[in-house]
Amino acid sequence: MASKAFDLSTARWKKSSYSNGSGGDCVEVADNTPGVIPIRDSKNPANAPVLLFQPPTWAAFLASLKR
Repeated sequence: MASKAFDLSTARWKKSSYSNGSGGDCVEVADNTPGVIPIRDSKNPANAPVLLFQPPTWAAFLASLKR
């Protein structure tokens, strides 16, 4: 299977609004990466692996949370 690399060096990461200052379990999402939605752990942003989702998959996930 071919691999497609994504340059995340200019990603604008946004921390979850549910995040708190005491190290709660939170994620960050980048919103300026065309064609892919990157997600990472906000507690370890420099070393955490990044999960990549296609926009329709991410939209379906968000819609399921609102139900």
